[in-house]
Amino acid sequence: MTLRLGDIAPDFEQDSSVGKIKFHEFLGDSWGVLFSHPADYTPVCTTELGLTAKLKGEFEKRNVKAIALSVDDAESHKGWINDINETQHTTVNFPILADSDRKVSQLYDMIHPNASETVTVRSLFVIDPKKKVRLIITYPASTGRNFDEILRVIDSLQLTDNYSVATPGNWKDGEDVVIVPSIKDEAVLKEKFPKGYKVVRPYLRLTPQPNK
Repeated sequence: MTLRLGDIAPDFEQDSSVGKIKFHEFLGDSWGVLFSHPADYTPVCTTELGLTAKLKGEFEKRNVKAIALSVDDAESHKGWINDINETQHTTVNFPILADSDRKVSQLYDMIHPNASETVTVRSLFVIDPKKKVRLIITYPASTGRNFDEILRVIDSLQLTDNYSVATPGNWKDGEDVVIVPSIKDEAVLKEKFPKGYKVVRPYLRLTPQPNK
């Protein structure tokens, strides 16, 4: 199965480090970040899961629930979590799916046979409260993810869902944003963007971030 942006994220029930997870029920009205790991006791994943635990406050600010996946069983996860907590100086505070039957990996197309026939690549999905897939990033197994980028994209998605704007390249929260080209009426522009805007080109208009 190939997932694309805008698709409904497949629901599933799977064992995890904290017991059975019904995915859509687990997400509730929150945003979700589902991300996979090739296997337990792997070095790059250990650093990523520690980093995710340390970012709990940042995820909570954005109404985001994190959930990881590895193809080993829940008992293995528990031992690995002890290692993560000790080596990364944190406490893992989110579930790790135990996908030993590869059910979720197949649903989310996380196994790429030309990379490995048995373990998942480093895939990540951002899912909105309507259960739609809003971001898909796939890294090779050898490269750890940039969680600053994941938070940046979530900030952009949440902002652009609520205002008629897009975010430029390398944008960070608090910086100017782009007015969508479809808005041309001057009265509407004044109403929506009371802070004013700068016309760089007719199709490129910058305005201060609306919710700041």
